Amino acid sequence: MDSKLLPELISLTFEAGETIMSLHKKPTNFSIKSDNTPVTEADKASHQLISKALEKLTPNIPILSEESSEIPFSVRKKWKEYWLIDPLDGTRDFIDGSPDFCISIALIKKNYPSFGLIYSPFNKVHYYRLPDQTSIKLVDNISQKLCTKKPKRWQNIVVGRYSNNNKGLKNHLKLKTNFETFKLGSALKFCLIAEGLYHYYPKFGRCSEWDTAAGVCILEGAGGKVVDFKNQPLVYNSNEDTLSPAFKAAAY
Repeated sequence: MDSKLLPELISLTFEAGETIMSLHKKPTNFSIKSDNTPVTEADKASHQLISKALEKLTPNIPILSEESSEIPFSVRKKWKEYWLIDPLDGTRDFIDGSPDFCISIALIKKNYPSFGLIYSPFNKVHYYRLPDQTSIKLVDNISQKLCTKKPKRWQNIVVGRYSNNNKGLKNHLKLKTNFETFKLGSALKFCLIAEGLYHYYPKFGRCSEWDTAAGVCILEGAGGKVVDFKNQPLVYNSNEDTLSPAFKAAAY
C-alpha cells in the first residue's frame, strides 16, 4: 500500500468515528441480520462513508465490508488484493453504551493482511501498521511505536465481553494458571496486547474475517502472533464463507 494513503485513511476513519459517536448512547434502533448479529444506523452510515471514500481513493481495489452485499467466492477468489472493512466492530457494545467499539480496515494481499488500521472513536486513538513496518499508536498527532510485553509471572488474559458461556473458552482457561481475565469488546483487544496492557486473547466463538484482519496485522507488527489452535496463521478469502477459525493472539 502506498504510504501516501495513510493520512487520507486517518482522516476518513476520524470522520466515520464522529458519525458513529453522534449516535452513541442515543436510543438505538437495530435489526438482526441473517447471521444473527445486530446492525444499527451507525454501522450503515460508517459503511457508506468509508466505502464511497475508498472507491475514490483506490478505484481499482475491490471492497468487502461486513455491511456490503454478499459477494460470491467465485468473484472474490480472483482478487489479488482487496479492502476488508468492519465499519463498526463491537456493535453489541455500541448498543449497550459501552466505549469498546472501533472501526477496522485491512488491506488483504495474497490471503493475508498487509496493512491494518483500527480507530477507537470514543478514545480518538488510531492504531495502524504499514506493510513490513512496526505498528504505531497515534494520539493527538503524536506517534508511538508499539511493542508487546511478555508476562513475567502473572498473565493478563483478555476475552470478549459476551463470552461468559462459551464452553471452549471455559475449558481452555481451566488449563491456565497464574492469570487474571479482563473483558473487552471488539478488535481493540489486539491493539491493547500490541500496546503491552494484555498478554493473551483466546477466541472460540463465532468470528468473521473482518473482525480479525486489521488486528492481526497490528499485533504482529508489535511482536505478537495470531494462530489457530493448530498453530497455523489465519488465512483470508480462501473459502466460500468469511469466517475466521478459533484462534489465540499472544504477546510472544
